[in-house]
Amino acid sequence: MKKRLLLVVGIVVGVGLIIYAVLTAISPSIRLEFDFRHGAQGWEAGFAEYSPEMEDMMLEAGLKPLPSELGINGTGYYLKGMNRSDDLFMFLKRRLGPEDGVVPGQKYRLRFTIIFASNAPSGAVGIGGSLGEAVLLKAGGSPVEPEVYLDPDANYYVIDVDKGLGNDEKGGAAASVVGNIANGLSAEEVDLENPPYVSLTRQHTHEYTVTANPDGELWLVVGTDSGFEGLTGIYYQNITVTLTPVK
Repeated sequence: MKKRLLLVVGIVVGVGLIIYAVLTAISPSIRLEFDFRHGAQGWEAGFAEYSPEMEDMMLEAGLKPLPSELGINGTGYYLKGMNRSDDLFMFLKRRLGPEDGVVPGQKYRLRFTIIFASNAPSGAVGIGGSLGEAVLLKAGGSPVEPEVYLDPDANYYVIDVDKGLGNDEKGGAAASVVGNIANGLSAEEVDLENPPYVSLTRQHTHEYTVTANPDGELWLVVGTDSGFEGLTGIYYQNITVTLTPVK
């Protein structure tokens, strides 16, 4: 009787594992597009890597009309900050879940197309680094929600996922480097007191795979890590991401 029971249990477990494996194997790719002319669509902003004692950070986040020089009507998701810490991380995050097609425990490869507007000209020398080349665009994902908290020992706002150290060119498991935000206009040919915005498109495959948590959730992360000790303002216009299952 015991052997028969063990056999039945073994068969049930085996069938369950086979079904899970089949579902995982045929889990389809997920493609999601977020055009910020249609609102925030679940994206939230955050700022990290600075001290609460730093004054006049000029932090700003939210939907805002796009600059007129772009010739595009509508809004973008605007992030702005004064990098007094020489390490300011300004980011957007968005939860994805089963309602988006995410499968619990599934490993995904993330591919991004990011359209954003930058007024940082190429080759412009600034304090600590150039206005464009020293500000890195990063993108990736995490099975846990990226949250900012105050480290009491360092008295510093930090983020709880690995986005890489400072504005290094390696990035981290939750946010790898896409490139920089230099817009291609020569610094010698623009008015640096009022530089124009240019719309840029960047494509990026996150260097790390991201595994959905047991609840079928993962969070997308897109942001800038700055080595330029000045004011940066960027408009995110559109973020498209494709999640491809990886065995």
